[in-house]
Amino acid sequence: MNKTNNKIFSKPFLKSLFFIQNKWHQHGVLLHTLRVLYNVIKAKDYKFIAAAILHDIGKPSCAFKKDEEDFEFDEYSFSDHEERSYQIIKNWFFVSEYTKKIVRYHYLIRDIKKSKKEDLARYAKKVDIWESLDDDLKEDLAQFLIYDDLGKGKKRR
Repeated sequence: MNKTNNKIFSKPFLKSLFFIQNKWHQHGVLLHTLRVLYNVIKAKDYKFIAAAILHDIGKPSCAFKKDEEDFEFDEYSFSDHEERSYQIIKNWFFVSEYTKKIVRYHYLIRDIKKSKKEDLARYAKKVDIWESLDDDLKEDLAQFLIYDDLGKGKKRR
């Protein structure tokens, strides 16, 4: 898991929250989150409202520069941001267990595809997690990934 723990007033926290994430996101985390929420409400898929608001809550705290491209374009990587988001909300009594699972696993489908090419040990771990989930949750994660993608806007490069 990414051990970065940016403070609230640090440059990576504030830049990623308000201005820029990376080449896959047109907006900072806050606007991206609002766009995901907008698409959930527009689709009247209300069971995802809390997850839309909370799914990237941990992202600014784990923003870091991973590779040459991040430095070249002044962007960030967010490895395991979904686990960080889950760790923040896991003890919040007012958030349902369902929402906590959507937050924790919202990137799992994409992570499985990506890690299959880059990191076979991570891939095996992620597949084990996927196989432990029930079919309804898997379907909901696939649907939420669509809303998450809609919230990204157009790719910049």
